[in-house]
Amino acid sequence: MSDVLQSLPFPVYNEMVQPFLSEEDEERERRHIEKVQKAFQSYSKYAYRRLNRTEAYLNSLSADDQQLLSNYRTHLDSVRFCIESNQSVIKEILRDLVLYPSGEKGSPSPTDDYENEDMEQKVVVGDNDDDEVVEHIKILKAQSTLKVIARDWSADGALEREQSYKPIIDAIEEYYNPSEYNLNEIKILVPGAGLGRLTYELACRGYACEGNEFSYFMLIAANFVLNLCDYENKYVLYPWVHQYVNNKHRADQVAAVRFPDVCPVLNPPKGHIEMAAGDFLEVYKTSNTYNCVATCFFIDCANNVIDFIRTIYKILVPGGIWVNLGPLLYHYSDLSDQNSIEPTYEDLVIIMESIGFDILKARTGLRTKYAQNPKSMKQSEYESLFWLCRKPTKFENEQATRRRNSASQQEPTDLIVNQDQQQEQKSDMVPQLLEDNHFETEEEKTKQASDLQM
Repeated sequence: MSDVLQSLPFPVYNEMVQPFLSEEDEERERRHIEKVQKAFQSYSKYAYRRLNRTEAYLNSLSADDQQLLSNYRTHLDSVRFCIESNQSVIKEILRDLVLYPSGEKGSPSPTDDYENEDMEQKVVVGDNDDDEVVEHIKILKAQSTLKVIARDWSADGALEREQSYKPIIDAIEEYYNPSEYNLNEIKILVPGAGLGRLTYELACRGYACEGNEFSYFMLIAANFVLNLCDYENKYVLYPWVHQYVNNKHRADQVAAVRFPDVCPVLNPPKGHIEMAAGDFLEVYKTSNTYNCVATCFFIDCANNVIDFIRTIYKILVPGGIWVNLGPLLYHYSDLSDQNSIEPTYEDLVIIMESIGFDILKARTGLRTKYAQNPKSMKQSEYESLFWLCRKPTKFENEQATRRRNSASQQEPTDLIVNQDQQQEQKSDMVPQLLEDNHFETEEEKTKQASDLQM
């Protein structure tokens, strides 16, 4: 990992990641990044495999059917062109090889045979071990990256960014008002930064902003957009070309998207910006470091979301805020080889307050989409959660502790008063009760009087 970080043009906290990697870990990281680069380089080969199956089946149909599908055949030629064009863009993305310069030993070759582990994942579903169904889900991370480019860095993704990023930015600007703070002194961390658009937007407003990302698919693409694109809308992508279903028109599948809609090289942000590679829980362990943590579609990426919440609380300075927006998808919940807990929003509120957060704002039902084809007949959206939490200051925590201690030591005076009143009422009632009863001996009368006084 250290080799990668040193070669990234945009600033990176290299020293934050390096200490956690042994030689064995670095070698494992090296092999992983080779696979990521190979996944990008083998993009078209994998995409053609799917297209070729369709064309082979089309050729097996009767002459009459093929005649009826003549327009469809022409459309498949357009699909092939789009795949080829996407591969050309990927070649540009990889022109600055992030891991090793071209020609070094271990540098991936586009001609290598590649069985993409990162493109396929097994998910075991079923009610019990005897009745399990193994479903192979194609996770085409190279293809997904193209969709995220469209979401984060094209005009076509503006609506999704408005839904997801604007509430976070507005909340931060309201709390850290530009007229009241020197924004370059307000340090913001964006875990799960993806391709860096939210990080860039916050830095453009003057904040000192750091993005953190674990996926090298995202990091490599982010490096390209942030540092290597030299003018706006230079590149053309076809992010929906792999969607063969739910298309009303042939043109919907082969729709073009231009990026970047804003060129960071020509429009550098006012505030400091940097990207850090690595696992959020491993990289960020220093207490009282950031004024704000902004998370978008991130907190459900943990096996145990409590780990994320505790870490965010720890790294915030006293008085700092955590702004979150997103669903509770819980990415590990259905993976047979992963442990996962899936607390509800109701549970999360209890957890956040128990850890120490003050919840200043909370909203539910924010309609948000993620990398959706706007022309598809199938539209998915989340009713996302939004909250703004604050880490109390040391003084506020001390005050709260004193209040709790005081409350626990104070006598329940109301209860004592009520008990006294009840005792007085009992004493007043004793003579009448004794008169209403007939006792054979004075001893019985004395005993009854004693019981009534209790």
